[in-house]
Amino acid sequence: MPTVRDLYHSGRLSQYLLWLACGAGVVGLLAARSLVALSPVAGVVAVLLNPDLPNAWRYYLRNGAALRAAGLYLFLLISGLYTSDMPDWRHEVFRQLPWLGVPLAFTLAVPLRAWQRVAVGALFVLGTAAVGLATLGQFVTHAAAATEAIRLGRNMPVITRVFHIHFGVMLALAFFWGVELRRSPLARPWLRGVLLGAVVGIVLVLHILAYRTGLLALYAGLLAAALRLLWHRRWGAGLGLLGLLVAAPLLGYQLVGPLHQRWGATRWDVNQFFSGHDINDYSLARRLAAWETAAVLVRAHPLLGVAPADANAAMMDQYAWRDFGLRPENRIMIHNQYLHALVGGGALGLGLWLAVLLGPLVQPGPRRNPYIRHFVVVFGVALFVDSMLELQTGYNLFVFGYGFLVVAAARRAAAPQL
Repeated sequence: MPTVRDLYHSGRLSQYLLWLACGAGVVGLLAARSLVALSPVAGVVAVLLNPDLPNAWRYYLRNGAALRAAGLYLFLLISGLYTSDMPDWRHEVFRQLPWLGVPLAFTLAVPLRAWQRVAVGALFVLGTAAVGLATLGQFVTHAAAATEAIRLGRNMPVITRVFHIHFGVMLALAFFWGVELRRSPLARPWLRGVLLGAVVGIVLVLHILAYRTGLLALYAGLLAAALRLLWHRRWGAGLGLLGLLVAAPLLGYQLVGPLHQRWGATRWDVNQFFSGHDINDYSLARRLAAWETAAVLVRAHPLLGVAPADANAAMMDQYAWRDFGLRPENRIMIHNQYLHALVGGGALGLGLWLAVLLGPLVQPGPRRNPYIRHFVVVFGVALFVDSMLELQTGYNLFVFGYGFLVVAAARRAAAPQL
């Protein structure tokens, strides 16, 4: 039996602690927020226990994905020179430390083995599906009241209290990763069967609970997959998937009551804004008002923005000039990550953010990785309708996924695993 000393010198101790940090991060995102805070601690210890730590630094300094994330954090630090809200700037400097810490963990600790990565991915897929199905069970138990709430534009709360927008994105990611994991040669037959059940369950949850952002991300990802198949001249599969993308929403609209109700509520919601009606009780209408408000700030501060820490105060000040009839408590933030980056950081801030998000797609290796492609597409679409990175769960979800997939893939490409 190997001793602790043997485990240290072989690198397995560092590797297992990084694996533990990943598992804690997944569970924390789904159910236990405290584990999200504790998982970076395990990641730091994993780094310190790497027997080749002095030489591992060269992998970080050559890792473009990690350096792009560091550049985004560096811009936040520099924005302190022109911010007018120092307390909030200091809070953001602390809150966004994972831009540095997570990539450091995935480059300086001993990399995970393939079976460990599959285990983390399966935990995410199966855990997300389980939470979704439990929430669906709660919906079925109170079907009449839940359907009426959807008709009025409200959402079924997730059983573990994850924000419904974030959870919808988790469901979309879990769907695509579940499909890919079933193809892994490391997935045993029983796991493939369980993953198939999880994927089917996720589709049901998204459509019956009618989580709009998750459905948008799901269908955008499927469209991207269909176009990729056509690009590679796999005409039958590509055209078949396109046909499914047309038929599934139409059938869902006819057969799934909550989806029908959600579509009607969405149209009514948007119409309130363009008709000039009272929009205080309408989610999408308030977002449209927020986008118009943000556009004014972008035109006034095009290069460097108002400073990331000042975005909230600047929005409220602009609402004071034109409030769209909104009461103060209903004057929401931007709900579009790209527009939020423009408001806070101008063209430079948006450019840095796009380099982080889209950087993997301009490199052949990451672009061929289906997990990374799905990650970029799902987030890339979802961030058009929500500023997910401004709330902690959405931020943690993105940074963890970015580290686990993009940064770790660049690290593996640089050198073989120990």
